[in-house]
Formats: sequence, C-alpha cells, structure tokens
Amino acid sequence: MADVGVEHAVTAEIRVLRAGDAAVLDRVALDAFDDPIVPAVARAFLADPRHHLAVAIDDGVVVGFVSAVHYLHPDKPNPELWINEVSVAETHRGQGLAKRIMGVILEAGRALGCRVAWVLTERDNGPAMRLYAAMDGVEAPMDVVMFEFDLGEIRKPSN
Repeated sequence: MADVGVEHAVTAEIRVLRAGDAAVLDRVALDAFDDPIVPAVARAFLADPRHHLAVAIDDGVVVGFVSAVHYLHPDKPNPELWINEVSVAETHRGQGLAKRIMGVILEAGRALGCRVAWVLTERDNGPAMRLYAAMDGVEAPMDVVMFEFDLGEIRKPSN
C-alpha cells in the first residue's frame, strides 16, 4: 500500500480551485478533510475571492489541500495570507505532497500582493512543524494561545 502512495504523490496534480470548481470536491479521500464536504458551503467558499483552496488531485480524487484567506487590515499596507488548514490523506503522506501544495498557496498569496503568510499549529504536531520549517517558515519568538468562542448553535446551510 505504501508503494502506491509514493507513485501517486509524485504524479498528483496541484491546483488552486476557483469559483465554479466545486465539483472537484465531489471526490475526496475519506481522511483528507475533517468532515464531509457540504456542497453549498464549498460553492460559497470558492465563490468568495478572499478564500483560497489549493488541492492535490490523484486519479480524480482530492487527497490533500491547503485552505487560506487573504485579508486586509487598516494598519497594514499589504494584504496578509492566513493559512487555515493543511491536510494530506494518510495514503499520500510522507511523499512531499504537503510541501508542494503549500508552495502553490504561498505563490497564490504572492500573486495577490501578500507580503506575509502565517499559520498556527500545536508545538507537538511534528509533521506540521517540520513542514513549515522546510518551507522556510520562521517560528515566532513567543508562545501563542488560541481561544475559541462558542457562538451558539449555527444552522447548517441546505444543499
């Protein structure tokens, strides 16, 4: 099984999805995303010009992705790219695929005029720490703590 991942990771197509590409997300490896794709939300995500989704497609199946948002802030002269999530299906891990997808999303950020891209991860997430260091990411000199706020029950959009 590992040999299949090696062969496929090398040949996987990497691309940034655009508005109208939601059908690409109809075929996704079971463990590529945390939860099943919600078609209406996928369409809305891809239609928003500030949302970005780079995917790795192997034999017609999405086996990895990086999602990001570029945003403006009143005190910053250039937009910044926030990398929200990076994931590769277990069958395709360890073959450099995450690095290839990250490279594509970072280049998309550059093309949008972003001068900075950033991502958060847990210090004990070894694969993420190695990936970001391999991409020349610089670890911030401070510890970061994330707070999560429960905003109540949100109604899921219908398909």
